[in-house]
Amino acid sequence: MDSTFWEMLRNIFEAGTFIYGAVLLGTYALLALFSIIAVRSYAKKGESQQVDILLKSPLAPGITVLAPAYNEGLTIIYNVRSLMTLVYPRYEIIVINDGSTDNSLEQLIEAFELVPVDFAYNVKIPTQPVRKIYKSSNPAYALLTVIDKVNGKSKADAVNAGINAASYDYFVCTDVDCILHEHTLMELIKPVMQEPHKRVIATGATLRIANSCEFDEGVMTRMRPPRQLLPRFQEVEYIRAFVLGKMGWSLINCVPNVSGGLGLFDKEVAIRSGGYDFSSFGEDMELMTRMCRYASDNKIDYAIRYVPRTLCWTEAPVTVRIFGRQRTRWARGLAQLMHAHFSMFLNPGYGRMGMIIFPYNFFFELLAPLVEAIGIIFYITGAVLGLINWPTALLLLLFIYTYSVMITTLAILWDQLTFRYYKSWREVIYLCATPLMEMFIYHPLIVFFSLRGYFHFLTGKKSSWGNMQRRGFKQQATAH
Repeated sequence: MDSTFWEMLRNIFEAGTFIYGAVLLGTYALLALFSIIAVRSYAKKGESQQVDILLKSPLAPGITVLAPAYNEGLTIIYNVRSLMTLVYPRYEIIVINDGSTDNSLEQLIEAFELVPVDFAYNVKIPTQPVRKIYKSSNPAYALLTVIDKVNGKSKADAVNAGINAASYDYFVCTDVDCILHEHTLMELIKPVMQEPHKRVIATGATLRIANSCEFDEGVMTRMRPPRQLLPRFQEVEYIRAFVLGKMGWSLINCVPNVSGGLGLFDKEVAIRSGGYDFSSFGEDMELMTRMCRYASDNKIDYAIRYVPRTLCWTEAPVTVRIFGRQRTRWARGLAQLMHAHFSMFLNPGYGRMGMIIFPYNFFFELLAPLVEAIGIIFYITGAVLGLINWPTALLLLLFIYTYSVMITTLAILWDQLTFRYYKSWREVIYLCATPLMEMFIYHPLIVFFSLRGYFHFLTGKKSSWGNMQRRGFKQQATAH
């Protein structure tokens, strides 16, 4: 009887795993195809002279750049200067000092000649109290505003304060430790202007890892694959997620979220959706979900678009401890999101969000670490009991390994062939070698930290925004 039970259990598990894996691998193949079509379409639209002319005129839509900062004294001056290199006719920069306990604010006041001002601060989204608002006495820094507020224990609370102070109809949310391409605002607003029928409520773009890249006065001058293994794994993951994943989803208007590191948003829809949720550990995905929900509830024919160009470089964690803290928070945020908005799951009233995006995130993002962990336990148990068909199991493992390496390599090569970010093919080959190790080193870490994030969600463990302990870009700048 025990043997029959285990045989039945094994058959059910293997059939379920096969269906789960086949759907997932098929989805990746479709996304790869969709990505190629979307990138080609983007390149074709980029040839429009009318849009380029408008973007260089005073009639261009105004954009507010929001950069929350908490204890970023090591890099804050360097990175705010980087934001000032953006090329766009109508924009402002709002840096939100979220109760830093280091000398971030003092450095800003001294470097940019800031003085307190009377400011028409309209509280559309509740936040922790704002202490003072600063503007520069030097006309050279007229586009800069600095908000000093009580710490809200989350990036969300800081960004909401920036939204309250924003002058323009669109805002770009980034991190003060990020380096942006000088044409970031032009590229992000283009999908808004090129969309003929739908209201584009958000636009995202590709993020890359800044580690080992070269910068000069806040401008990226030379892209290089990260030398350290952990950041290099993250570089590969980002290329796959943005170039292949989100560009593929963009083609069918099913972008699951816009990264918190760089995204342009429709301010009116964001405010009416309630702004960022300060209690969420995945505030970027949570806001995107609520904006889609608001648009659907109010019969707004909306779209979310992605730009395949790399417009933002962010410093990746170099230690497993900091990396684990980041990924645990992301996983906890995903679990929070699924729990808070589960009424959208397979709900046709929410269109693609309810019928495609939400189910995909539930089955292949939220459940994936659980399925893998259960699978490992199942096969260890089966191996001990002698129930594993090893030739078939090893063949299946080889297929999955080869497929995952192929998909990642395809994303890297497609990105390089299209945009030529790396100067030498030696660097591309160096990066392409990284996926060969991903399944054995990096992926187990992702699974472990995801499960830890789910555990923290279920147990209600207290956590906070925290400090990523940046090393900074200044040391990487080189003379040219």
